Amino acid sequence: MNKIKKMEGNQFLLMITILLFVVMYIVGIVVFHDKGFTKTQVFLNLLISNAGLIVIATSMTMVLITGGIDISVGSVVALTCMLLAWMMENKGIGAVPAVILVLLIGVVFGLVQGYLVAYMKIQPFIVTLAGMFFARGMTAIISTDMISIKNETFLSWAQAKMYMPFGGYVNKKGIIVNPYIYPSVVIALVILVLIFIMLKYTKFGRSIYAIGGNEQSALLMGLNVRRTKLKVYVLDGFLAAFGGFLFCLNTCSGFVEQAKGFEMEAIASAVIGGTLLSGGVGNVFGSLFGVLIKGTIETFINFQGTLSSWWTKITIAALLAFFIILQSVFAKAKEKKK
Repeated sequence: MNKIKKMEGNQFLLMITILLFVVMYIVGIVVFHDKGFTKTQVFLNLLISNAGLIVIATSMTMVLITGGIDISVGSVVALTCMLLAWMMENKGIGAVPAVILVLLIGVVFGLVQGYLVAYMKIQPFIVTLAGMFFARGMTAIISTDMISIKNETFLSWAQAKMYMPFGGYVNKKGIIVNPYIYPSVVIALVILVLIFIMLKYTKFGRSIYAIGGNEQSALLMGLNVRRTKLKVYVLDGFLAAFGGFLFCLNTCSGFVEQAKGFEMEAIASAVIGGTLLSGGVGNVFGSLFGVLIKGTIETFINFQGTLSSWWTKITIAALLAFFIILQSVFAKAKEKKK
């Protein structure tokens, strides 16, 4: 019965997030229709510019469900971009081996952090705080200058377009312009769907929810809590590096200050999407809509033209506070019913 109530509460938070996004997008269509907000490409740009964040937010959701947190992902993204740029441009390593190497580094990074959290019983915040400083520091050690990627293979990946068979329009020259997305968007959405299936339909996924809901109960049920947490952080490290790769496809460069605050955007997206910071409840599709809400706010500011980009962070902060308060209200309501 409690599980049913928990799922109903989670679904309600998810519905609020989806409704909020729909309302915001409709407002954008009404206010900025004369500036082209109604074009299909405007919506697709939300996905294009946030492909890396979608993967990171998906990974963050998984970690938050266990009752943990990972504030190192932004620095891992920066390190991934810097390593890709440095290996390809300074060392002449091919694009494919470079990507494989950074993904392996992400796995090792997640393995170390997961071992410290799961087996050494160190607080996830402390472990990933150290990881954040380490990854950002290593980024600066590799190079303090920006390295632009000119590798032909990598640029061909970054510039590849997939045109949509719908949503086209005729421009001023009478030419039909079809909207497009990049392969990075498809990859990000595939990863999101795979993680959703894993969390919902596999034993490993159910164990993640059980541990986040009540770790002591999970132990009594015979679940190997330490091994499950370790696997979660290893997968998180891999996805952080993969999200960094997708992020790098957008920037085609590496520099020290890259993706600063990215971890907070991922956490905010997950929480706005209905993931509880206390663990046990979360949905990656909610995190996707959290990312889209953030992207829509940025689009509003770009179309408006005079507002500072910092208003994005201010608005996200207000929404984050609203959803945290909403979660607290639901938690107290459940306690009263028990």
